[in-house]
Amino acid sequence: MEFLLDDLTSTFSEVPAGVAFLRIVSAVVLAAVIGLERERRKKPAGLRTHILVSVAACLFVILGQEIAALDFGGDAKRVDPLRMIEAVTAGVAFLAAGLIFTSNGEVRNVTTGTSLWLAGAVGLGCGAGQIALAAMATGVVMFVLMLLRQLEKLMGTH
Repeated sequence: MEFLLDDLTSTFSEVPAGVAFLRIVSAVVLAAVIGLERERRKKPAGLRTHILVSVAACLFVILGQEIAALDFGGDAKRVDPLRMIEAVTAGVAFLAAGLIFTSNGEVRNVTTGTSLWLAGAVGLGCGAGQIALAAMATGVVMFVLMLLRQLEKLMGTH
């Protein structure tokens, strides 16, 4: 058991374990804020789904940083962080698209699909160490999801 604790407190090649933990926890907390709002509205993707998407995206970034630090010998290492972002974005977009459907000629769950996509972006930000940026985006999203909904009701468009 002691060797496990030693591993948890050590550093990886690029990201110290404590920093990685902080990034993952930040991804959980920020995605939970968005997921709770969706859960409260009884949408198909709620708290757990948003958290899982965000943590996965965060982990992909951290793993990308770790893999980039490995020595593959000579010029064998080719790192392109945009590929990682594109892969996460495509995967989350696939999940989000699965939530969106048409019922009686009306498109449903577009906002939830979009919030899930955004949870992936929040996770990417946390994984890259841009927790403040991810938190700002989460704040803006909550403004859009909660306050603009009230404005839509006042205008009679919701």
